[in-house]
Amino acid sequence: MKQVLVVEDNKENMYLIRYILENSGFMVIEARNGLGGIELALAKSPDLILMDIQLPDINGFDAVRRIRESAANGDIPIVAVTSYAMPGDRQKALDAGCNGYIEKPINPKTVITEIKRYL
Repeated sequence: MKQVLVVEDNKENMYLIRYILENSGFMVIEARNGLGGIELALAKSPDLILMDIQLPDINGFDAVRRIRESAANGDIPIVAVTSYAMPGDRQKALDAGCNGYIEKPINPKTVITEIKRYL
């Protein structure tokens, strides 16, 4: 069973993402902030990370950079999941080290297809 680390501080968004992933056969690991996400990424080596960008401690861009800099976990696929949808935001996520970008609100019908592209 593939493990997905979800770094998301909003309870409703976390519930929705967890529901979608678990009903598609994934095991979900949760982090509610960027530092917790980094810690779990290093400790658990998940198959994929879904990273919110606007987090309460450090932003998702910084969290992604720190994960990418780690020797053990620099190659884990990371997909930004964010409400940032301005021109250039996708490129900012990619420049920080993300492999992909999913805009909120999440479309449950297409998010699994998008996630499977990176696994």
